[in-house]
Amino acid sequence: MLKKIGDFFKEPPAKEVIQDSEKVASMYKHWRWRIFYSSFIAYVVFHICRKNMAVALPVMSTDLGLSNTQLGILGSTLYVTYGIGKFVNGVVADRSNVRTFLPTALILSAICNICFVLSALFVTPGHVSFFGLPSATVLLWLLAFFWGANGWFQSCGFPPVAKSLSYWFSNSERGTKWSVWSTSHQIGVFSSVALSSLIIGKLGWMGAFYVPAIICIITGIWLFDRLRDKPQSLGLPDIEKYNNEPVKEAEKDEQADLSYIQIFKKHILCNPIIWMLAIAYTFVYIVRFGTEDWLVKYLVEVKGNSIMVAGWKLSTLALVGAGGAIVAGVVSDKFCKGSRTPVNIIFLILLVVSLYAFSVNPGGTPLLEALDYVFAALIGVFTAGPQMLIGGLCAVESSSKRVASASIGFTGIFGYIGAALSASGTGFFVDKLGWDGAISFWMIATIICVVICILLYIFEKIRKKKANA
Repeated sequence: MLKKIGDFFKEPPAKEVIQDSEKVASMYKHWRWRIFYSSFIAYVVFHICRKNMAVALPVMSTDLGLSNTQLGILGSTLYVTYGIGKFVNGVVADRSNVRTFLPTALILSAICNICFVLSALFVTPGHVSFFGLPSATVLLWLLAFFWGANGWFQSCGFPPVAKSLSYWFSNSERGTKWSVWSTSHQIGVFSSVALSSLIIGKLGWMGAFYVPAIICIITGIWLFDRLRDKPQSLGLPDIEKYNNEPVKEAEKDEQADLSYIQIFKKHILCNPIIWMLAIAYTFVYIVRFGTEDWLVKYLVEVKGNSIMVAGWKLSTLALVGAGGAIVAGVVSDKFCKGSRTPVNIIFLILLVVSLYAFSVNPGGTPLLEALDYVFAALIGVFTAGPQMLIGGLCAVESSSKRVASASIGFTGIFGYIGAALSASGTGFFVDKLGWDGAISFWMIATIICVVICILLYIFEKIRKKKANA
């Protein structure tokens, strides 16, 4: 049984390379496009079974009697398991079949969403005790368990995509393709928020979990048909060879017959740049998930918006923010000659300004409400750029293609430590200091990230100078 499961997920062997150049060109054209749009759609759909919680929070709080701190604890369970799982599954994904690994994870995530809702149906808060525990406590831990399990399967989404983008697109085009693909995150958040807002209005907060679950199951089945593993599994040559591009130094390890563990140690564990990127990523995620998960509740409680209006403001943050990822990638390619850190510094400074402007805008009038949409969009733009670069493209470019998924997973651990701190920390500051305390928490995290990026820029300059010498 275990052998059959292992064979199902095992990376397919490389086929004999096709010698017909016209057939190779035709296949590459077909499969690159197919892999790209399938990966894009997959990650969009992953989000509708993850970010639905952000819209459901205010109604869940009332219906289930959960405090902000308890909601923060509940939300942080996904981020803890996601962070750990992103690293573990990153290592696994490097040696797994993308075609089976990714769809299976999406379907299992959908099942966790269904179990999450069933928990609230079978256990309702009250005076009933289970094994000496109040039913409210039992319910909280059941919800936390299934939401944490959801986080683990959600963490299986990004690593195989990173593997696909690394193997199907060469160095000269990867930055642009990666930045375009990364907009799937923002579109996913937008789709989830818009869909959940609509569903909650019609079916209640539980519908925001089981309807997306059905969509994810159908998409998972479709992805199994669409996806394939590396080009070599189809008999195609390596992408750098096909595009006649030199292999960068980090990727020469593959030709030196080093083991996976040796490459992992050299390019991840003993790589100071990866460590600096990972630490910076922690603070990016404090802001990213602070705004994504709590903005609806903030707008309802502080600015008196309805859930529908608050949901649309959050949707603006996500949808317009998608452009921030593309701008960051293009600017770093075209104007900074591939240097990503200066773009990160500029974006993060503007993010602090946008957070402050959003918090001091009182809303209430048509003009001020319009400004809320503008400031929310700017928060999305200036968060999306560093999010895409620091823990994604920069991590891959600072390591070897052979450990692309693992490098993403490594920075992902730190990112989701930040996400867990964001969930529990934001809830804590709201309960203790009000929403001004939460906003300050996000702004301070951004400022710390700016400082780390400045130190990283100095380190990169010194390293480059020594290398040239």
